[in-house]
Amino acid sequence: MPVSDTYLGIDLGTSAVKALLVDKTGHVLGRGSAEHPISHPRPHYAEQDPADWWCGVLRATRQAVGNTGPDRVAAIGLSGQMHGTVLLGAADEILAPAIIWPDQRSRQQVDEITEMVGPERLIELTGSPIATGFQAASLRWVQQEQPRLWERTRHVLLPKDEIRRRLTGTLATDPSDGSGALLLDVRQRDWSDDLLAALDVEREQLPPVHPSTSVAGDLRPDVAAELGLSSGIPVVVGAADAACAALGAGIVEPSTMLLTFSTGAQTLIPMVEVEVDREGRLHTFCGALEPGPGQAGWYTMGATLSAGLAMRWLRDSVFALDGADAYERMTAWAEEASVGAGGLLFLPYLAGERTPHMDPRARGMFLGLTARHGRAELVRALMEGVVLAAYDAYAALTDLGAAPTSIIVAGGGARSPLWRQIVADVFNLPVLPLLHQEQSASGAALLAAAGVHGLDPESVAPTWAAYGDPVEPVSAHHDRYEDLFHIFRSSYVKHREDFVMLGALEA
Repeated sequence: MPVSDTYLGIDLGTSAVKALLVDKTGHVLGRGSAEHPISHPRPHYAEQDPADWWCGVLRATRQAVGNTGPDRVAAIGLSGQMHGTVLLGAADEILAPAIIWPDQRSRQQVDEITEMVGPERLIELTGSPIATGFQAASLRWVQQEQPRLWERTRHVLLPKDEIRRRLTGTLATDPSDGSGALLLDVRQRDWSDDLLAALDVEREQLPPVHPSTSVAGDLRPDVAAELGLSSGIPVVVGAADAACAALGAGIVEPSTMLLTFSTGAQTLIPMVEVEVDREGRLHTFCGALEPGPGQAGWYTMGATLSAGLAMRWLRDSVFALDGADAYERMTAWAEEASVGAGGLLFLPYLAGERTPHMDPRARGMFLGLTARHGRAELVRALMEGVVLAAYDAYAALTDLGAAPTSIIVAGGGARSPLWRQIVADVFNLPVLPLLHQEQSASGAALLAAAGVHGLDPESVAPTWAAYGDPVEPVSAHHDRYEDLFHIFRSSYVKHREDFVMLGALEA
């Protein structure tokens, strides 16, 4: 192994691959990013080509490494979008496009699995209800709708684990990403034999589960040449993007909540013991840290499916804006509107919704639209609606005893000062923005450092994270948002049956 002093974190996101090169103090030495598309070949489908992921890894890594000597990289860590399904054949060839988390084709399979296992038993085993886009549901869909494809399937991987296979040639996963597949026993931190038997999945079809800091293999010589790195660099197992994001944000205990605005939004609280929401609104998953005395080995998360996705929809499909400054222009418009967007409310259920509804049939809508509303109110209502949806998820977290004293906001949406202020006002809590928004890649790099040089992630994570000035809530704004929140919550209930009927009319 080369004598080296930097760590590379690679995060396979839904919209882009991000790579971060850091030193042993967490100081960023280089960063790279490469976007990739989502394909919607049929209504309710969401797929990606793993070849696009790999091209993004190559581009982002070359950008991040830059002119750094290839011998300086000590280890590589991985993070990735959760729940997705990659099918491999007998020669480890890709058999089909990857089914990713926003996919909704498996509604029938979700109901079937829930009934087969029992909703209470399923949550007790896995820590979570099942939802469309989760690997367990996608595999059941493949079994039933494409049996010949399933017959050819020899291995099943999660997205980040396909990247590691390309890097090292080895198959592996970790408890955090495995629990997002909903085939893993959240307490045992390994695949559940009961669930595998119920779903006709052989354990040999799934990769072995190892701790996130374990070294899964070494960088292959041919791949190292493509990346501009030395061969033989250790590649650690890594973790799911949500678990890595918590590490990268310096969150290792329950007094601080992570709110991430990316394609979707996540509200996340670390947990020392497993606690599940028996009402089925939340996900309790394994974290990147192994459990120990006082150490948070799990986290509970509320998931909102449309955050940046909703902003992109408004940018592309409504305003048809071009240019790198499109989001900045939209935010500037929103700043012209008052708190509450002039009585306009937005439900951001453009891809269905998870927490608290777990309803793939939910639909988005603008409520209260009048002729006097313009682009400023449309954008502001959308931004407020995304935060109100996250606040709805937070309400479920408080039912399990969550009582954070502050919020760290991360992800692309956290770059917006307006969005940060809306978060502070809605939640009525101080908000700390991360200065660097590649928190999942940073968490992956930290796992790499822990895997090869023995750094303690729990103690090091808070020292690697850097925050901007806190944003304090405005009490009058919070009162206004509390009034809006009651309308927001009741709107879904009033229109739930309408959403089902409208969905049946889709072409």
